[in-house]
Amino acid sequence: MNTSPPINPVPSRKASSEFGRYWSIYVALWKNSVVREMGFKGNFLLWIVVELLWFGLQLSFMTVIYQHTDHIADWSKYQVILLVGASHFIQQLFQAFFLTNCTQLSELIRTGKLDFMLLLPVNTRFMLSLRQVDLGGFVNAGSAVGVMIYALRQLHLVPSFVDVIAFTLLALTGVFVHYSLMFLLATISFYTVRAQGIVWGYYSLFNIARLPDSAFRGFFKMVFTFALPMLLVANVPARLLAQKVRSPLDMLLLFGMALVCLAVSEIAWRFSLKRYTSASS
Repeated sequence: MNTSPPINPVPSRKASSEFGRYWSIYVALWKNSVVREMGFKGNFLLWIVVELLWFGLQLSFMTVIYQHTDHIADWSKYQVILLVGASHFIQQLFQAFFLTNCTQLSELIRTGKLDFMLLLPVNTRFMLSLRQVDLGGFVNAGSAVGVMIYALRQLHLVPSFVDVIAFTLLALTGVFVHYSLMFLLATISFYTVRAQGIVWGYYSLFNIARLPDSAFRGFFKMVFTFALPMLLVANVPARLLAQKVRSPLDMLLLFGMALVCLAVSEIAWRFSLKRYTSASS
């Protein structure tokens, strides 16, 4: 006779129900973001134009450089254009999902509005990180895809379906690296009240991600690989598409750094939240 205890399906049902609840909340947040963006169509379109102009300036800068040289380290002209496209793609996805939310944490703390977020019956970090979506980021990410396709055609490369999936996973990993580090910096607001300068300072470092990693040496390469892994974020996905991946360890390093950054940001968030005494106390 089988005397083993019956399998209890309750935990799996509870997890499924919890996921469904958070998914419905996120869908509602998306709808709210669409309504807000469409209420200011002029601002929405103007921001897209500004981002496209900035992207065009980055490409023009690289074009000027390659009028004087054939390679930067081991990167040819169209390989760097592919890298710039990959960097812009990752940056715009980050901007679409997380940038606005991370930069607003300081103001929520200063005004005491974080109190209301803490009272909501959902995970506070979930709401802080995802409550607004920048739809223009998806449009600009599409322009980056166009540039990457153009660069691949010039390089006579046709990525396989597996390559495209792997690139997408690596790009999303890069997005989470940016998110974790910016959220980590945003938690400084619990101690200084205003930390927008630090947060936007990190955003300025995105420019490093579009530079070839092999052009860096010594101390700076160590810092931007392990302390602030900017060089991993775009270089690893771009190397995959350009068939320049030197070792699978590069991809594993990117995944590992993403986990480390996420864990450190979560520890800092929980520790900082214990110090929060609200604006009214």
